[in-house]
Amino acid sequence: MTTAAGEKRSGDSAVVVLVGLLGLAVLLNYIDRGAIGVAAPLMKSELHLTATQFGIAVSAFFWIYGPAQPFVGWLADRTSVYRLYAMGVAVWAASTLLTGFAGGLIGLVVLRMVLGLGESCAFSGSSKMIARHVPPERRGLANAVVAAGIALGPAIGTLGGSAILAGWGWRAIFFVFGAGTLLWLVPWFGAVRALPKGRETEPAAARLPYRQLLSHKALWLMGLSQATANYCAFFVVVWLPLYLTTSRGLSIATMAAFATATFVVQALSSLCCGQLSDHFLRRGHDEGKVRRQFAIGGQIGMAIGVLGVAYAASPAAVLGWLLLTGAAMGIGPTMVIAMGQIYAGPRLAGSWIGWQSGIASISGVVGPILTGEIVDATGSYVGAFVFVAGVSAVGALLFQFALPPVRQIEFA
Repeated sequence: MTTAAGEKRSGDSAVVVLVGLLGLAVLLNYIDRGAIGVAAPLMKSELHLTATQFGIAVSAFFWIYGPAQPFVGWLADRTSVYRLYAMGVAVWAASTLLTGFAGGLIGLVVLRMVLGLGESCAFSGSSKMIARHVPPERRGLANAVVAAGIALGPAIGTLGGSAILAGWGWRAIFFVFGAGTLLWLVPWFGAVRALPKGRETEPAAARLPYRQLLSHKALWLMGLSQATANYCAFFVVVWLPLYLTTSRGLSIATMAAFATATFVVQALSSLCCGQLSDHFLRRGHDEGKVRRQFAIGGQIGMAIGVLGVAYAASPAAVLGWLLLTGAAMGIGPTMVIAMGQIYAGPRLAGSWIGWQSGIASISGVVGPILTGEIVDATGSYVGAFVFVAGVSAVGALLFQFALPPVRQIEFA
């Protein structure tokens, strides 16, 4: 009994370390993908990019990131998800580092596409491992740790990147961030070897009901719902530094403080809402209903927050509305991934989240270009903010009325 209890504690500790490393990987993921936004105030002028061209460079990430995710999710269900994840991190770290050598739009586009390929493993892979190793009543917090990385990545990236930008220029941002991500690989394989034996592998998945998965409308509706949740988050990560410095006239230091505060609040919101949703589950509430209601609240909060930012009359008011936006942004990533895990179950979690996130990437393909065109055409960010609010409101309606009951689908 003592030996069994000790093995269980050791196994639980290994899973905690695994979830922590997944959260750290997503944090690095968002530092690296958001580096272009931090570098934008100097990069855009040095490379002579219009707002639309900058939007194209940002969008190029999603040209590969979205289409690759279903395939990577399929691999996560059929191969060693742990090795697949490590390969993805190595690819995106290398592409980040090499972006520091970019000399124009074409080079940026190519390297952003490679970055998208590497980062396509992040959510299908982490979701597969969480669904495999973490029980349902703890998945809210586990997914919140990953979602906190979505927020803390831009926070750390903006704060650190702004200091690098001021001291050494925009190219150094990519050199430092890319090299830092490569270091994550050092503890990863040891953490995987420490996982409980028998849980790190599953029976061959050759007969997984892939056609049945694609036939369920819940998958496509979840993808579209996640796209509306992502739209605001992508907009804030990419365009906030430019908006605060060019439209609001803030210094780089003040911009960094505002953006960092927004993302820190987002991270805290993710962790708090993840724990709170798990609390409701332990009290006997239905998991699907709890996750859905939290997601709806997040969408409504984002719509209100970005409208407030657009029409705020003072820097203090801008900061206040940004903090509300950050709090709302912290809810969505935790809940949409958890809802996908519910529908799919552990067996198909990688494939489901791969497709769901791939569909959701349409917001990353369209959003940056559309924002650039709105800004170039109107000379203002107000129209772009209003459009983001509209997308978030549509997302609330999708979560409330379009999604079927959130429960595990029984596949033959």
